[in-house]
Amino acid sequence: MSNISSRKADHIDLCIEGDVGFHQKTNLFEEVELIHDALPELAVSDIDLRTEFAGVTLQAPLVIAAMTGGVDRAEEINRNLAKTAQKYGIGFAFGSQRPWLSKNIRDGYLVRDVAPDALLLGNIGIVQAAQTTSKALADMLNACGVNAVCIHLNPAMELVQPEGDQDFRYGLETIARLQEDLDIPIIIKETGCGLSRSVGERITKLGIEWVDISGAGGTSWVAVETHRAQDKKKRLGHTFWDWGIPTAASVAQLNGLGLGMCATGGIRNGLMIAKAVAMGASCGGMARAFLQAYAAGGVEGLEQEIEQVIQEIRIAFLLCGAKNVREMQERPLVFGPKLQRWIPKD
Repeated sequence: MSNISSRKADHIDLCIEGDVGFHQKTNLFEEVELIHDALPELAVSDIDLRTEFAGVTLQAPLVIAAMTGGVDRAEEINRNLAKTAQKYGIGFAFGSQRPWLSKNIRDGYLVRDVAPDALLLGNIGIVQAAQTTSKALADMLNACGVNAVCIHLNPAMELVQPEGDQDFRYGLETIARLQEDLDIPIIIKETGCGLSRSVGERITKLGIEWVDISGAGGTSWVAVETHRAQDKKKRLGHTFWDWGIPTAASVAQLNGLGLGMCATGGIRNGLMIAKAVAMGASCGGMARAFLQAYAAGGVEGLEQEIEQVIQEIRIAFLLCGAKNVREMQERPLVFGPKLQRWIPKD
């Protein structure tokens, strides 16, 4: 097994069973209160959960968020995840496609045949994108048939990773180039540390329309790499284990910039997704909970988890008197003091 495939295998094991959560920091969705409507004048069957993200209509505001790829185990996992996304009309995001670009390892990335209509999201790091021609990226993305590509920003994770990058220059230049050269939407995403308003303002000036929040409070990818690190890097990882902007705070930071947002990072149920939508997100994403459900119960376990999450979103909408995403985004909210500190003062 190549070094990069070995790293991807480590990531799968750690995400299923490892101590990789934030220790002190939450995603702050506990600081968001939806206001109960005791007279919703709606039936459950009235609720329309359809939403749009990256130019594709989802049947529910849910994405199976980025997890894996580039190792033989990812082949079966990703094909089953993609097939399930197709069944429920939701999105599915690949883990980093760096193994394809660097070693031509395609395990887990060719799933379009089992998900002909699903929203499929490619994924490459900003550093690798900076070092790759637009044509090479386009060839890879076309070969796997994705609807859009996530360009992930992950400096904290890389600085702790034993094999990690150290030079994060030319990021904006790279995003501008790809925005010009690629013919599919670009989604700017983090990997567990969230996106600030400053980042949001800079990317919107380049014409970016979509983001994946990937905020703090769920899986800490700094923690994942800390488990793999040794000596000074391990100590560095423990110091920055809880680094990042909580997911709900990142949604609040980016609200009003005109960005279509997928809220990921510590999302554990449909109520959290409903809160994110009410705050302005187009959808929410879950990764670890779905991977664990699949590891424990196969496709049946995964489907049960997805059905549960979608039903929780539907019930939250009804209890707020909102029959669709637009109405949910118009409902008033109550924010706790920890989250209020993050809301920009215009």
